[in-house]
Amino acid sequence: MDAVIRSETARQATATALRILAVAVAYYVSGRIGLLRQVTVRGAVVTPLWPPTGVAVGCLLYWGLRVWPGIAIGALLAVAWTAQSLDFGDIGIIAGNTLAPVCAFLMLRKADFRMDLSRLRDGTALVFLGALGAMLVSATAGTSLLLLENKLPKSGYWPVWFAWWAGDAVGVLMVTPLLLLLRRLRLPRRTDRWVEAGALVIAAAIVVPVATGSHYALLFLVFPLLIWAALRFELAGSAPCALLVAVLAVIAATGRAGSFSSLTLFEAMINLTALNGSVALTALLLAAIVTEHKNVRRRIERACEELADVVEQLLPGEKRRGWPSSDTRRRDSG
Repeated sequence: MDAVIRSETARQATATALRILAVAVAYYVSGRIGLLRQVTVRGAVVTPLWPPTGVAVGCLLYWGLRVWPGIAIGALLAVAWTAQSLDFGDIGIIAGNTLAPVCAFLMLRKADFRMDLSRLRDGTALVFLGALGAMLVSATAGTSLLLLENKLPKSGYWPVWFAWWAGDAVGVLMVTPLLLLLRRLRLPRRTDRWVEAGALVIAAAIVVPVATGSHYALLFLVFPLLIWAALRFELAGSAPCALLVAVLAVIAATGRAGSFSSLTLFEAMINLTALNGSVALTALLLAAIVTEHKNVRRRIERACEELADVVEQLLPGEKRRGWPSSDTRRRDSG
């Protein structure tokens, strides 16, 4: 019996170690991707979209708090890649980048967050607790340490803080829903759904580049697309569309193209944050509302079927003649 217990303990320890390694690799790789569009605000390097925060929150929701060392290792590797040598400030930034996703996970767990995002409260919790709230930790810690080490002038504190917070928050809003979607993603079986999905992909491939790259301020064109995706495909449609909008908008803003061409860097970051926040709110909350509505309708239909079966059993035999059977009612409702 002791051998079995030791074997099970060793198996669990190995699985945890592999998950920690996977989190570290995913954090580092997504960090390298995020740094491809880095910008310099008042001498500090920030990213308008920082995917590792979304990866970290998603991994914590999947595997629990035990994989937090993977976030710290990944943050260490990402910071070491950009810095010539690690100092006290860098260690503090790593700690802040680790603590922020942990705070997001704890607050979401306290709010009874469900990973299927099937309720409006789940989408609201992810937006306001997991992204906008928890990422205050990393932004405040990182910017304050830069200020204390005289790597940042006092006049640049709030611009850098805002850019840091926005990049981390958008990373959660755009990446975490996609990771949560993977556990329940199913391919559509109906032919007409494939046709509509293909039409949505083609529309997104045309509309989003035009909206983000045009000089005529056409960014509003992405919202009908997001509404279509959320209403017809729920999170499976709205989350990828939102990520596409965010990525192309970041490319346009950092390259000063399209609607961002005449703006200063800070003005572009403000406009980009407002756009990505609005896109995330529309995609997540509308998809959650549609999913919740469908689940409520299914529960009501099941309750009506069960009630009809009870009434059928209680009716006398004479009155029950001509009363449609439960199978007939289900066929008629279908």
